[in-house]
Amino acid sequence: MTSRGGALLVVGDIVTDIVARHRTPLAPGTDTAAAIRTVPGGAGANVACWAADWGCPDVRLLGRVGAESARWHEEALTRAGVRPRLVVDPEAPTGTVICVVDGGAGAERTFLTDSGAALRLSVSDWSPALLEGVGWLHLSGYLFFAEPSRAAAGAALASARARGVPVSVDPASAGFLTALGVDRFLAATDGVDVLLPSEDEARLLTGAPDLAKAATQLNRRYPTVVVKRGAAGALAAQDGEVRAETPARSATPHDTTGAGDAFTGAFLASHLGGAGLGEAVAEGCGAGARAVEVVGGRPESRAPAEGAPTPSSPTPRSAAPSPSPSVLPRCSPSGR
Repeated sequence: MTSRGGALLVVGDIVTDIVARHRTPLAPGTDTAAAIRTVPGGAGANVACWAADWGCPDVRLLGRVGAESARWHEEALTRAGVRPRLVVDPEAPTGTVICVVDGGAGAERTFLTDSGAALRLSVSDWSPALLEGVGWLHLSGYLFFAEPSRAAAGAALASARARGVPVSVDPASAGFLTALGVDRFLAATDGVDVLLPSEDEARLLTGAPDLAKAATQLNRRYPTVVVKRGAAGALAAQDGEVRAETPARSATPHDTTGAGDAFTGAFLASHLGGAGLGEAVAEGCGAGARAVEVVGGRPESRAPAEGAPTPSSPTPRSAAPSPSPSVLPRCSPSGR
């Protein structure tokens, strides 16, 4: 793995996260005390922010949001060092995820997800011109779980392949992956260069209980496979063999939301910077360890002010593809 140069373009989901951390068991039918924060999130957006935080000098993001929080998300991304290109949906609000986090030692989380505008990204939102100056394209796996965004991801993948731009995908959700179907996901991601599944996703995609076997089996389809194992670290397969196996870094978890996104962002930033496979995996583990020590899915060092987004009326800007930060209104809705 050598330095490619060029920007990192992430196409993916942008959502508003409501993180509720409770230290006592949930009490059905009554109150459970919790610390609740509203923060910007979304797997695609989180990956972009972590890549920027990890030193990637030019990170761009294409995603779809609702009008009520477009400016809030644009400002948060810009502050994090990302160049956002946000398409404003004329009907759907920004996606919202309620992250219920167990305040115990493992800080495990459960998601309640309303994808909103995120998965309404459509082919009309994509242009091959977005690849100008781009050295790597990353597609959030969430895009593959709805027809409009799956078509948009397919168009982006085809454009990248035509230009010789490598592509990575993070499957994102074992639950949604099960609902979509393994065969459909594998077909939709044909031609992807790097797959970054979690342990559960790797086993689901292959049916192999042994993780090393699952990784090498996936490696027959994807040139590089990096399996994220949470507290157990990560392993990577190339050329039909496990080439790197890295333990996790020690951390005191407060919220595991976004740890996998942090891994992916740091891995891609390191890879684009010229790191070898093992070094890039180790950098990913380092970012994952840092992520679990903060609340929310983004780096704390550049986190924007907390608070719920307020309604806004974005100022229309040019619809021509541009890497500059922009909020683009849409005149017609995309189907779900």
